[in-house]
Amino acid sequence: MNDIKLMNRAADNIRILAASMVEKAKSGHPGGAMGGADFVNVLFSEFLIYDPENPLWEGRDRFFLDPGHMSPMLYSVLALAGKFTIEELMQFRQWGSATPGHPEVNFQRGIENSSGPLGQGHTYAVGAAIAAKFLQARLGKEVMNQTIYAYISDGGIQEEISQGSGRVAGTLGLDNLIMFYDANNIQLSTTVEEVDSENVAMKYEAWGWKVLTIDGNDVAQIRQALAEAIAEDKRPTLIIGHTIMGKGARGADDASYENKVSTHGQPLSAAGASIEETIRNLGGDPSNPFVIFPEVAQLYANRKEELKTISAEKKAVKEAWAKMHPDLAVKMENWFAGKLPAIDWAAIEQKANQSTRAASAKVLGVLAENVENMICASADLSNSDKTDGFLKKTHALKKGDFSGAFFQAGVAELTMACICIGMTLHGGVIAACGTFFVFSDYMKPALRMAALMQLPVKFIWTHDAFRVGEDGPTHQPIEQEAQVRLLEKVKNHKGKNAMLVLRPADVFETTVAWKMAMENKSTPTGLIFSRQNIMDLPAATDRYQEALGAEKGAYIVNEDTNADVTLVASGSEVSTLVDGAALLRKEGIKVRIVSVPSEGLFRSQSKEYQDSVIAPGSKLFGLTAGLSVNLEGLVGSNGKVWGMNSFGYSAPYKVLDEKLGFNAENVYRQVKELLAE
Repeated sequence: MNDIKLMNRAADNIRILAASMVEKAKSGHPGGAMGGADFVNVLFSEFLIYDPENPLWEGRDRFFLDPGHMSPMLYSVLALAGKFTIEELMQFRQWGSATPGHPEVNFQRGIENSSGPLGQGHTYAVGAAIAAKFLQARLGKEVMNQTIYAYISDGGIQEEISQGSGRVAGTLGLDNLIMFYDANNIQLSTTVEEVDSENVAMKYEAWGWKVLTIDGNDVAQIRQALAEAIAEDKRPTLIIGHTIMGKGARGADDASYENKVSTHGQPLSAAGASIEETIRNLGGDPSNPFVIFPEVAQLYANRKEELKTISAEKKAVKEAWAKMHPDLAVKMENWFAGKLPAIDWAAIEQKANQSTRAASAKVLGVLAENVENMICASADLSNSDKTDGFLKKTHALKKGDFSGAFFQAGVAELTMACICIGMTLHGGVIAACGTFFVFSDYMKPALRMAALMQLPVKFIWTHDAFRVGEDGPTHQPIEQEAQVRLLEKVKNHKGKNAMLVLRPADVFETTVAWKMAMENKSTPTGLIFSRQNIMDLPAATDRYQEALGAEKGAYIVNEDTNADVTLVASGSEVSTLVDGAALLRKEGIKVRIVSVPSEGLFRSQSKEYQDSVIAPGSKLFGLTAGLSVNLEGLVGSNGKVWGMNSFGYSAPYKVLDEKLGFNAENVYRQVKELLAE
């Protein structure tokens, strides 16, 4: 072990860099970063195992930062490890810099997750720990035997998602998960004791965690706690580290500015402290604070050499394992490369005129049998959202047994979504999760983070509209589709639609939608399925082959030559348009019917293709079981949309269709009125 004096010097170096970054940017959160410096220094200089020359090594330990406002701490310790330059630290929070205000995932630089709303980061860690156990059960301890570390703050403990992630980790006995709770009793606007009187240790113990309580600024205690946590083989471990907010902060008169609310969310000078006296107190030069002390640089250089040796040993073990298990070695390579096995999508036999949730179950059964590295989850709805199509081909993950591939998340939609994000961040695993569409409301913060991180999580939503029926308006999604589809209109940093959202119109489009979801490796995918049965769309030849038109976001399902009007919809409303078109054709009105499972994808096609599907200047009628805005962008001023612009009612769905105008007769009336204008 390194000399305690040297370790304290390194922690002070992190404190100086963190405080100076915030001061230079005139923006940020210095206090927490200064308090947490001792833990991250011990972790990165003595415990965290990774390959300095191969940041993407599959078997590396992972470190997930929950409180993203403590980014100066992470950037600083990564600078000591050689991942960031001093110049990059000096550009903290500036345009185009590598050091944004909150960390953004960058595996090459040691950042395992983007830190969004508090509580999500450590929940990703739970997902990563599950993924590691899942892969270990399939590949062996020789190559998948890493530790997942998480760092959480008082705010993350208070966010409700912490209850879900704590429960799951304890229930599954994730002994490969170690979480450090930076308990400094200071929040952004108040102290913890003013808003929270719970016994955190007892709470986590009740969930089945091992809990250690230490002085979080004491190197010896941090070391002992980490060693004990690594040795634990039955439970996840929570290390409650009581730390000092703004440790080392001083005023112009050398008065202490430690443990003050004011240092949490603003530069030290704005908090009334003196950045110069603080740097001086911590052993730095106020005139040149952006420096890595020579002895600290040597400390981390020594650790780098140690890690090279450890990595070489691990590599040798992996090479020997690969020779003994060549088939597993190929699987491992393919899984982490995101390669899919060959699936004959056209051969999937769908029962005619089913609900799209039932069609999804059929596909999920095929995926369970063919995609060995896929985990499917449900928020206690598997027999209703039909993710049980997957479950019937495997079994649930359990404490001590990760040979299954189904995650029973319990009633915790946000937790489930974030855990699936964590699985995906870990790599080697394809994650999907299901619930009712109306409950996507609970998942929105996770959807946004998955989109930001460009992670291909598959979100399965069923019971897609007011046709949930007798359950009533509390369970009938109205505005949810419009909300989710907003992410189709946002561009990610690669200039692509941030999310792919698909609402298939029949069982064949459902197969195609799953094909698209599995082949989409660059963004999350949302799959929106019906509860009620839907009549299959008419086919001139092979309906599956025709449904492949969905791969362009919209396509012509059925048309007359020189159509008088174009009817557009997604999901079950497309079959309603087919019925309405039959009435219109009896009067000689020529119709084109277009299925639009994804407007965002359709808008990314060439103008020529878009014009070939929806001809410029054509009369348009749109039908949507959600807000009219779902189709207004397509219909524009050349027509009208019949949408659901109020909350629903409790009644059988066929009664609702009649009362609310979602039937052939109303399509006929609305189109006649449109053409008469």
